Amino acid sequence: MSYREVVVELAREHAEGLSDALLELGALSVSVEDADADTPDEQPLFGEPGLTPERTAWQRSRVVALLAREHEPAVLLAAAANELGLTPTPPFTVRDVEEQDWVRLTQSQFDPIPIGKRIWVVPSWHDAPDPDALVLELDPGLAFGTGSHPTTRLCMEWLEEAIAPGQSLLDYGCGSGILAILAKKCGANPVVGIDIDTQAVESARYNSERNRAEVTYGLPADCPAGEFDIVVANILSNPLKLMASMLATKVKPGGRLALSGILTRQALDVASAYTPWIDISVWREHDGWVCLAGTRRETH
Repeated sequence: MSYREVVVELAREHAEGLSDALLELGALSVSVEDADADTPDEQPLFGEPGLTPERTAWQRSRVVALLAREHEPAVLLAAAANELGLTPTPPFTVRDVEEQDWVRLTQSQFDPIPIGKRIWVVPSWHDAPDPDALVLELDPGLAFGTGSHPTTRLCMEWLEEAIAPGQSLLDYGCGSGILAILAKKCGANPVVGIDIDTQAVESARYNSERNRAEVTYGLPADCPAGEFDIVVANILSNPLKLMASMLATKVKPGGRLALSGILTRQALDVASAYTPWIDISVWREHDGWVCLAGTRRETH
């Protein structure tokens, strides 16, 4: 069975409504893109947990709807536009989508990823390029963390250098469990992973079982009392600032803390939130993101 895509460019305020209407009328999927992507007018669009983004679509948005062959694009689009009161129907183009092995095509986009000195993140459909390296078998999934994002890479590089066997470690905001699994493979023990998302916790447990890494996972209420030799948190700048007291005091005096999910321009602001407890600074920068690392001061 072959498919078609109908592509519409329209103003920001209509993009979400048109997407919803197309889905209700039978579109198989709909995506919204920046119509100015890869041009000087391209606009960043993101927000942080707990905050409402200033914009929820781009000034000029491109709506792309995937349709089964039996749907007539002009008729479907006209019906969707009519529901929104858009008259006349916005201009559109139609393009054919050839039948493909979508699973194989998706898998081909994810190759093994080398990180640090001897870490490989390897999807299950690949063999490890170096079986003697620190190999993490991890497929792209619903939880954040496959090693492809600079913040994850930075934390992994830091852990590879920082961990000594037998040190306890807390991964706060564990996502897929990639940092906790790596920590265990580097010799940390015990290792605890915490996340606010129950789906992430389940994903992390599954990934740890596949990697034969013994890690205890849970929600924030399950975080054990006491302090850790190492605490790592790869989240975002605002949550990191809000949780500064809690995360800092989970680090043993003389222990170390690493934070990521921080843009370079946010580094000083985040670091200042931790200065009452920890001497922390930029450890490394990559593609506009930084990893902060420091040591908790000894108490007297």
